[in-house]
Amino acid sequence: MEFIKTSYKDGLYRLTLDNPPLNILNTKMMQEMWTAIIEVCEISDIKLLIIQAEGKAFSAGADVGEHLPDKVDEMIHAFDRIFLSMCKVKAPVISLVQGACLGAGCEIALFSDMVIASDKAKFGQPEILLGAIPPIAAAVLPRMIGMKKAMEIILTGRTYTAAEWLSMKLANYVYPAEEFASESENFIAKLAALSAPVLQIAKKSILASNQIDFTVNVNEAEKIYLGKLVRLHDAEEGLRAFMEKRKPIWRNE
Repeated sequence: MEFIKTSYKDGLYRLTLDNPPLNILNTKMMQEMWTAIIEVCEISDIKLLIIQAEGKAFSAGADVGEHLPDKVDEMIHAFDRIFLSMCKVKAPVISLVQGACLGAGCEIALFSDMVIASDKAKFGQPEILLGAIPPIAAAVLPRMIGMKKAMEIILTGRTYTAAEWLSMKLANYVYPAEEFASESENFIAKLAALSAPVLQIAKKSILASNQIDFTVNVNEAEKIYLGKLVRLHDAEEGLRAFMEKRKPIWRNE
Protein backbone atom coordinates (compact mmCIF):
# COMPACT_ATOMS: atom_id res chain seq x y z
CA MET A 1 0.00 0.00 0.00
CA GLU A 2 1.37 3.38 -1.03
CA PHE A 3 -1.25 5.80 0.27
CA ILE A 4 -2.85 4.03 3.24
CA LYS A 5 -1.78 1.99 6.25
CA THR A 6 -3.76 -0.85 7.80
CA SER A 7 -3.62 -2.87 10.99
CA TYR A 8 -5.82 -5.46 12.68
CA LYS A 9 -5.74 -6.40 16.35
CA ASP A 10 -8.32 -7.65 18.84
CA GLY A 11 -11.26 -7.09 16.50
CA LEU A 12 -10.25 -3.56 15.53
CA TYR A 13 -9.28 -2.87 11.92
CA ARG A 14 -7.63 0.51 11.44
CA LEU A 15 -7.46 2.04 7.98
CA THR A 16 -5.22 5.11 8.05
CA LEU A 17 -5.15 7.64 5.21
CA ASP A 18 -1.50 8.47 4.62
CA ASN A 19 -1.09 10.81 1.66
CA PRO A 20 0.39 13.96 3.24
CA PRO A 21 -0.13 16.78 3.68
CA LEU A 22 -3.88 16.85 2.95
CA ASN A 23 -4.68 13.20 2.21
CA ILE A 24 -5.99 14.05 -1.24
CA LEU A 25 -7.74 10.98 -2.62
CA ASN A 26 -6.33 9.93 -5.98
CA THR A 27 -7.55 6.89 -7.91
CA LYS A 28 -4.70 4.67 -6.67
CA MET A 29 -5.47 5.61 -3.07
CA MET A 30 -9.17 4.87 -3.61
CA GLN A 31 -8.28 1.46 -5.03
CA GLU A 32 -6.14 0.74 -1.99
CA MET A 33 -8.98 1.73 0.32
CA TRP A 34 -11.39 -0.54 -1.54
CA THR A 35 -8.94 -3.45 -1.30
CA ALA A 36 -8.58 -2.91 2.45
CA ILE A 37 -12.32 -2.66 3.07
CA ILE A 38 -12.96 -5.84 1.09
CA GLU A 39 -10.47 -7.50 3.44
CA VAL A 40 -12.48 -6.21 6.41
CA CYS A 41 -15.63 -7.80 4.98
CA GLU A 42 -13.97 -11.21 5.21
CA ILE A 43 -13.09 -10.96 8.93
CA SER A 44 -15.66 -12.89 10.94
CA ASP A 45 -14.75 -11.53 14.38
CA ILE A 46 -14.46 -7.89 13.33
CA LYS A 47 -15.74 -5.44 15.96
CA LEU A 48 -14.98 -2.05 14.40
CA LEU A 49 -13.59 -0.57 11.21
CA ILE A 50 -11.83 2.65 12.20
CA ILE A 51 -10.99 5.13 9.45
CA GLN A 52 -8.44 7.71 10.55
CA ALA A 53 -5.72 9.85 9.01
CA GLU A 54 -2.15 10.99 9.42
CA GLY A 55 -1.31 14.68 9.37
CA LYS A 56 -3.31 17.85 9.77
CA ALA A 57 -6.22 16.87 7.52
CA PHE A 58 -8.56 13.89 7.49
CA SER A 59 -8.92 14.45 3.75
CA ALA A 60 -9.33 17.64 1.75
CA GLY A 61 -11.09 15.72 -1.01
CA ALA A 62 -10.44 13.94 -4.28
CA ASP A 63 -7.75 14.86 -6.79
CA VAL A 64 -9.33 17.61 -8.92
CA GLY A 65 -7.29 16.67 -11.97
CA GLU A 66 -8.79 13.20 -11.97
CA HIS A 67 -12.29 14.65 -12.41
CA LEU A 68 -11.43 15.73 -15.96
CA PRO A 69 -13.04 13.78 -18.84
CA ASP A 70 -10.06 11.54 -19.65
CA LYS A 71 -9.82 10.21 -16.08
CA VAL A 72 -13.20 10.70 -14.44
CA ASP A 73 -14.73 7.32 -15.30
CA GLU A 74 -11.93 5.36 -13.66
CA MET A 75 -11.88 7.69 -10.67
CA ILE A 76 -15.64 7.59 -10.03
CA HIS A 77 -15.76 3.81 -10.35
CA ALA A 78 -12.88 3.52 -7.85
CA PHE A 79 -14.54 6.01 -5.51
CA ASP A 80 -17.92 4.29 -5.58
CA ARG A 81 -16.34 0.89 -4.88
CA ILE A 82 -15.23 2.28 -1.51
CA PHE A 83 -18.85 2.88 -0.52
CA LEU A 84 -20.26 -0.26 -2.08
CA SER A 85 -17.73 -2.24 -0.05
CA MET A 86 -18.51 -0.21 3.09
CA CYS A 87 -22.14 -1.33 2.67
CA LYS A 88 -20.91 -4.90 3.18
CA VAL A 89 -18.90 -4.27 6.36
CA LYS A 90 -20.69 -6.17 9.12
CA ALA A 91 -19.17 -4.19 11.99
CA PRO A 92 -19.75 -0.52 12.83
CA VAL A 93 -17.56 1.94 10.94
CA ILE A 94 -16.13 4.92 12.83
CA SER A 95 -14.34 7.89 11.27
CA LEU A 96 -11.92 9.84 13.48
CA VAL A 97 -11.70 13.34 12.04
CA GLN A 98 -8.86 15.47 13.34
CA GLY A 99 -8.77 18.23 10.70
CA ALA A 100 -10.14 19.32 7.32
CA CYS A 101 -12.79 16.89 6.10
CA LEU A 102 -13.97 18.17 2.74
CA GLY A 103 -15.38 16.89 -0.52
CA ALA A 104 -14.73 13.18 -0.97
CA GLY A 105 -13.22 13.04 2.51
CA CYS A 106 -16.42 14.41 3.97
CA GLU A 107 -18.42 11.78 2.07
CA ILE A 108 -16.35 9.02 3.69
CA ALA A 109 -17.18 10.44 7.11
CA LEU A 110 -20.85 10.82 6.20
CA PHE A 111 -21.03 7.20 5.07
CA SER A 112 -19.51 5.97 8.33
CA ASP A 113 -21.80 4.77 11.09
CA MET A 114 -20.28 7.17 13.62
CA VAL A 115 -17.99 10.21 13.55
CA ILE A 116 -15.75 11.54 16.30
CA ALA A 117 -14.18 14.91 15.58
CA SER A 118 -11.66 17.33 16.95
CA ASP A 119 -12.88 20.86 17.54
CA LYS A 120 -10.31 21.87 14.92
CA ALA A 121 -12.06 19.81 12.25
CA LYS A 122 -13.96 21.44 9.42
CA PHE A 123 -16.54 19.79 7.19
CA GLY A 124 -18.10 20.61 3.87
CA GLN A 125 -18.99 19.66 0.32
CA PRO A 126 -17.44 22.41 -1.84
CA GLU A 127 -17.88 20.56 -5.16
CA ILE A 128 -20.59 22.93 -6.43
CA LEU A 129 -18.05 25.77 -6.46
CA LEU A 130 -16.00 23.80 -8.99
CA GLY A 131 -18.92 22.89 -11.22
CA ALA A 132 -19.24 19.40 -9.71
CA ILE A 133 -21.48 17.58 -7.26
CA PRO A 134 -20.87 15.23 -4.30
CA PRO A 135 -22.77 12.11 -5.43
CA ILE A 136 -22.48 10.18 -2.17
CA ALA A 137 -23.52 13.16 -0.05
CA ALA A 138 -26.49 13.67 -2.38
CA ALA A 139 -27.43 10.02 -1.85
CA VAL A 140 -27.26 9.97 1.95
CA LEU A 141 -27.64 13.48 3.39
CA PRO A 142 -31.41 13.96 2.81
CA ARG A 143 -32.15 10.80 4.80
CA MET A 144 -29.80 11.88 7.59
CA ILE A 145 -30.79 15.51 8.13
CA GLY A 146 -33.74 16.23 5.88
CA MET A 147 -34.04 17.72 2.42
CA LYS A 148 -33.71 21.41 3.26
CA LYS A 149 -30.45 21.18 5.19
CA ALA A 150 -29.04 18.71 2.68
CA MET A 151 -29.82 21.20 -0.08
CA GLU A 152 -28.00 23.92 1.84
CA ILE A 153 -24.84 21.88 2.40
CA ILE A 154 -24.60 20.69 -1.20
CA LEU A 155 -25.83 23.82 -3.03
CA THR A 156 -23.85 26.43 -1.09
CA GLY A 157 -20.57 24.53 -0.82
CA ARG A 158 -19.86 26.25 2.48
CA THR A 159 -17.55 24.95 5.17
CA TYR A 160 -18.89 24.10 8.64
CA THR A 161 -17.19 23.97 12.02
CA ALA A 162 -17.14 20.76 14.02
CA ALA A 163 -19.64 22.31 16.43
CA GLU A 164 -22.05 23.04 13.55
CA TRP A 165 -21.61 19.50 12.24
CA LEU A 166 -22.41 18.14 15.70
CA SER A 167 -25.51 20.33 15.93
CA MET A 168 -26.79 18.73 12.71
CA LYS A 169 -26.18 15.29 14.24
CA LEU A 170 -23.57 14.48 11.60
CA ALA A 171 -20.97 13.87 14.32
CA ASN A 172 -21.39 11.91 17.54
CA TYR A 173 -18.80 13.72 19.65
CA VAL A 174 -16.49 16.70 19.29
CA TYR A 175 -13.50 16.93 21.60
CA PRO A 176 -10.87 19.64 22.15
CA ALA A 177 -7.88 18.98 19.90
CA GLU A 178 -5.60 18.19 22.82
CA GLU A 179 -8.03 15.55 24.09
CA PHE A 180 -9.14 14.18 20.72
CA ALA A 181 -6.79 11.18 20.55
CA SER A 182 -7.37 10.00 24.11
CA GLU A 183 -11.13 10.54 24.09
CA SER A 184 -11.46 8.79 20.73
CA GLU A 185 -9.61 5.77 22.06
CA ASN A 186 -11.75 5.77 25.21
CA PHE A 187 -14.87 5.61 23.06
CA ILE A 188 -13.40 2.85 20.89
CA ALA A 189 -12.36 0.86 23.97
CA LYS A 190 -15.95 0.77 25.23
CA LEU A 191 -17.14 -0.78 21.97
CA ALA A 192 -14.11 -3.07 21.72
CA ALA A 193 -15.10 -4.60 25.07
CA LEU A 194 -18.36 -5.88 23.55
CA SER A 195 -19.14 -9.06 21.62
CA ALA A 196 -18.23 -9.00 17.93
CA PRO A 197 -21.31 -10.90 16.68
CA VAL A 198 -23.64 -8.88 18.89
CA LEU A 199 -22.20 -5.61 17.55
CA GLN A 200 -22.66 -6.90 14.02
CA ILE A 201 -26.24 -8.00 14.62
CA ALA A 202 -27.05 -4.69 16.34
CA LYS A 203 -25.82 -2.76 13.31
CA LYS A 204 -27.76 -5.02 10.94
CA SER A 205 -30.92 -4.54 12.99
CA ILE A 206 -30.61 -0.76 13.02
CA LEU A 207 -30.15 -0.62 9.25
CA ALA A 208 -32.98 -3.10 8.66
CA SER A 209 -35.40 -1.23 10.89
CA ASN A 210 -34.74 1.91 8.86
CA GLN A 211 -34.90 0.00 5.55
CA ILE A 212 -31.57 1.45 4.46
CA ASP A 213 -29.91 -0.04 1.37
CA PHE A 214 -27.35 2.49 0.22
CA THR A 215 -26.16 0.23 -2.60
CA VAL A 216 -29.03 1.41 -4.79
CA ASN A 217 -28.37 5.06 -3.90
CA VAL A 218 -24.66 4.83 -4.71
CA ASN A 219 -25.24 3.18 -8.07
CA GLU A 220 -27.86 5.76 -9.03
CA ALA A 221 -25.58 8.64 -7.98
CA GLU A 222 -22.80 7.25 -10.19
CA LYS A 223 -25.14 7.10 -13.20
CA ILE A 224 -26.14 10.73 -12.75
CA TYR A 225 -22.55 11.90 -12.28
CA LEU A 226 -21.13 10.12 -15.33
CA GLY A 227 -24.23 10.30 -17.50
CA LYS A 228 -25.21 13.92 -16.96
CA LEU A 229 -22.74 16.06 -15.00
CA VAL A 230 -19.51 15.26 -16.85
CA ARG A 231 -21.18 16.04 -20.19
CA LEU A 232 -21.60 19.69 -19.20
CA HIS A 233 -19.21 22.38 -20.38
CA ASP A 234 -19.42 24.07 -16.98
CA ALA A 235 -18.36 20.89 -15.17
CA GLU A 236 -15.02 20.86 -16.99
CA GLU A 237 -14.66 24.64 -16.83
CA GLY A 238 -15.01 24.69 -13.05
CA LEU A 239 -12.30 22.08 -12.61
CA ARG A 240 -9.89 23.72 -15.04
CA ALA A 241 -10.47 27.13 -13.43
CA PHE A 242 -9.59 25.67 -10.02
CA MET A 243 -6.42 24.08 -11.37
CA GLU A 244 -5.46 27.30 -13.17
CA LYS A 245 -6.26 29.38 -10.07
CA ARG A 246 -8.80 31.63 -11.76
CA LYS A 247 -12.51 32.29 -11.55
CA PRO A 248 -14.66 29.99 -13.69
CA ILE A 249 -16.49 31.43 -16.65
CA TRP A 250 -19.85 29.69 -16.61
CA ARG A 251 -21.70 29.23 -19.89
CA ASN A 252 -24.69 27.62 -18.18
CA GLU A 253 -24.42 24.63 -20.48
